[in-house]
Amino acid sequence: MSTRSGRVVTSPKIRTYLIAESMKPGATLENLQLNLLKISRRPQGNASAEQPKVWTLIEFEAEEKPDRLATELSKVLDSPGWYTDFAWKDEKFVIFPNRVFRYPRGDLVHHKEAAEYALSVGVPIRQADWEE
Repeated sequence: MSTRSGRVVTSPKIRTYLIAESMKPGATLENLQLNLLKISRRPQGNASAEQPKVWTLIEFEAEEKPDRLATELSKVLDSPGWYTDFAWKDEKFVIFPNRVFRYPRGDLVHHKEAAEYALSVGVPIRQADWEE
């Protein structure tokens, strides 16, 4: 939050999710300003053979700098084949274990680069479908 011309200006919150099953065993996501929105369990028709058939989605808003949130998420994601993503302002963040792609939303060249990386680290093609 900042003050400009006597008015309080708040930064937009980041809305995203983390699939509980995508976290490395023993990983902890902590010391972040998160607001829990919803936890749900969903059967997944597009799960790979290595992935569980039911996923737990943890949906939240973050009051963090997007770089910090992306870095912290990249530290807890497991391999192979897991990622998460979020949009913030006019940028897209696609987060893999120990790797973050950040590019302008709608940038097809960088979207393709991130999608190719996703496939190279075991994300099934039917799951490499994040929205811009």
